Amino acid sequence: MNHRAFEPKSLGRVGVLFGGRSAEREVSIMSGTGVLQALRGRGVDAHPFDPATQSLAELEAARFDRVFIALHGRFGEDGTIQGVLETLRVPYTGSGVQASSIAIDKLITKKLWAAEEIPTPAWRELHAHTDFRQIVAELGDALIVKPAREGSTIGITKVTSHDRNELAAAFETALAHDDVVIAEELIVGRELTCAILGQGATARALPLIEIRAPGANYDYQNKYFSDETQYLCPAPVDDWLARDVQQLCLRAYRQLGARGWGRIDVMLHSDPRGDRPYLLELNTSPGMTSHSLVPMAAKADGIDYADLVIEILTHAALGVRS
Repeated sequence: MNHRAFEPKSLGRVGVLFGGRSAEREVSIMSGTGVLQALRGRGVDAHPFDPATQSLAELEAARFDRVFIALHGRFGEDGTIQGVLETLRVPYTGSGVQASSIAIDKLITKKLWAAEEIPTPAWRELHAHTDFRQIVAELGDALIVKPAREGSTIGITKVTSHDRNELAAAFETALAHDDVVIAEELIVGRELTCAILGQGATARALPLIEIRAPGANYDYQNKYFSDETQYLCPAPVDDWLARDVQQLCLRAYRQLGARGWGRIDVMLHSDPRGDRPYLLELNTSPGMTSHSLVPMAAKADGIDYADLVIEILTHAALGVRS
């Protein structure tokens, strides 16, 4: 984007929604603060709004011309606030109500991807009456147990031993965050992520990032606060493989009806048949902190942070796309 030709007033009065009531509130505040500063630095009439401390009546009274959603997790990334904004007729960034509600639910996402033969790790839904030994027999000894509708690795447990009812304990940990819990086969390999901008046929994938976290543990601390996690962008993979992964992610993004922007997390597993990508999830309101991945991929593509924010905001829209 040529910001010299950019007219800040064209965006009108802008609300930056961040904070919120989800378990990812802390990260959302960091994301929203960065977005707000970037917009104001470019002369945009931008204002903060925290749905956890301000009412919907205040949101309506603010008379925003458009909003940038920097909320993460429930009530911000799950279609809830999108539905409110649809009712108020305020254009917003990112996916619509339906795609947001689908993408935040890892169980539904995996079912839809599997139906379209988009590779995702094998999984089973867990319940209190589940035979955990059968789960191990079906998925293997190495598992990831996660709440279906949380992000930022909250409530996730890696289970690699079964001597002390570890799988049952992991289930209880996830259950504390969501009443839908899944166990997923652990894919061992390189961790990649693919940022996407736009929608439909015009959506484009940014350069892939490879994530190398300490002990291969990309948890909450290593995501947002550690300086030890390494990010390689563009990811050091063959060009043809990078293109294949990007095209696969674009297909998965479109299949869920996503729009505006998003990020798909991928595990790249190597076996005698070659490198095989497995898609984990789609984030429809990714982080915008100093450690975040979409700004990093954009920078590798020649887009600085403020230009990225403005590009996303420029495409704020109404209307649910399925």
